[in-house]
Amino acid sequence: MDVQELVRLVRDGASDREIAGLVGLNRRTVSRYRRWAAKQHLLDGPLPNVGELHQRLQATLPVRLPPQQTSSVAAYQEQVLGYRQQGLELAAIRARLEEQHGVAISYDALWRLVRRLEPRQPEVFVRVEVPPGSEAQVDFGYAGLQLDPATGRLRKSWVFVLVLAFSRHLYAEVVFDQRVETWLLCHRHALEALGGVPERIVIDNLKAAILRASVQDPLVQRAYRECATHYGFRIDPNPPRTPRLKGKVEQGGVHYVKRNFLAGRSPTPLDELNAKLRTWCLETAGQREHGTTRQRPREQFERIERATLRPLPRAAYDLAIWKQALLHRDCYVVFEGSYYSAPYRLVGQTLWIRGGTRTVELFTDDHRAVAIHDRASQPGERKTILAHLPPHKIDGLVSGRDACTAQAASIGPATAEVVQQLLEHRPEDRLHVAQRVLRLAERSGAERLERACARALHYGTPDYQTLKRILATGLELVPLQPAEPPPPPRNLTFLRQASEFAAGLLAAAAGGRR
Repeated sequence: MDVQELVRLVRDGASDREIAGLVGLNRRTVSRYRRWAAKQHLLDGPLPNVGELHQRLQATLPVRLPPQQTSSVAAYQEQVLGYRQQGLELAAIRARLEEQHGVAISYDALWRLVRRLEPRQPEVFVRVEVPPGSEAQVDFGYAGLQLDPATGRLRKSWVFVLVLAFSRHLYAEVVFDQRVETWLLCHRHALEALGGVPERIVIDNLKAAILRASVQDPLVQRAYRECATHYGFRIDPNPPRTPRLKGKVEQGGVHYVKRNFLAGRSPTPLDELNAKLRTWCLETAGQREHGTTRQRPREQFERIERATLRPLPRAAYDLAIWKQALLHRDCYVVFEGSYYSAPYRLVGQTLWIRGGTRTVELFTDDHRAVAIHDRASQPGERKTILAHLPPHKIDGLVSGRDACTAQAASIGPATAEVVQQLLEHRPEDRLHVAQRVLRLAERSGAERLERACARALHYGTPDYQTLKRILATGLELVPLQPAEPPPPPRNLTFLRQASEFAAGLLAAAAGGRR
């Protein structure tokens, strides 16, 4: 075993599982060597040569001989080999042995025997180095609990890390979520900090970037595709379950930031934490001697790689979020808690929504634009284009009292007076009647309605049915007759003298006594 190589792997941050696969040791043994290297202060500073390492190993870590024991299935070795040559799986071999020999067979013992008889060839890896400016790798990692400056409460946080594959120069930022908009904003911040764009970005299969992971045809999130087009980089998703293919950001990025910057740090307000992290990326991570390249990442970046990056576009990417939503029966889709109208003929269909920082655009499945709205300033707000609503439903939405009064005044004074009388009526609310009166202008014309209202007022019958009858029979064109004067009040003067009236009363009274 090459002790020096094992210690170098530990210093580079490789896990026990990875080291075990590379050097062919058990993970528990690798863990013993890791603890020994830490006690010997071999994880930092210059590394002793191979001879000195082996002498120190023999002096401080005595070899433990494993207890000798006989395998419970050693007697069946030839049978097991024969079954394996026939292609039997371990479970089938175990069943056959138990049937033939009438004893219980340990699956673990059988597995250890087969592993010894069929030693596995370690998987061989080739370290890939790329030209400057050609590749960056990005990933998220859990960053513990941090303080939310807005609420003062602890929240789970994640660290976003981008590492340039050639120079190993990195950008890191701590955030509170892994939503699409956060993912895109971190990309924008990273590229602006680097001052340029690599040719491609290697990513994992997180949902903010990849909707469907696949080796042959991964489905990239639409907003991320748009971001890549804006900046001009290619998206290179890893095949599923292959984190080793972006080891530069796995070990030299996320794990390095977590073990060195975040480790042992108490919860910190996020803005303060990110300010310290930016300084650390430049002055500590950027100035260290990298374990693989043996160069200082920031110096390599400034001297070689910066000039090979593609220039940033003139305008920063408008952080657009793409999602699909159903157009409900009220002609609105819901996006980020607000409501945006779309043409009523599309009700029941699923539309694409592009939510930018300033606008919200709606598209059909075949990418036809159907609406564009200013983005709502708060949840619950409705953004409406009246042309999107059914024509026969619009009046009830827009024809309020003020609108009715203004529309009637634009037609004429007689119409305005009729509408005003209807709106002032008590106790019934006659707003809908006033709206129906105004709709008569759509069928008969504003001029005819004005004449009809004048006629109804003249005869003292300004109601909807009278107006409708006047327009139906054309009476608004008939000249108005002058109003007849009211009849004089009845004369109540007595025709006889008061004395005669009194005499009559006396006579009537006398007759009653008889």
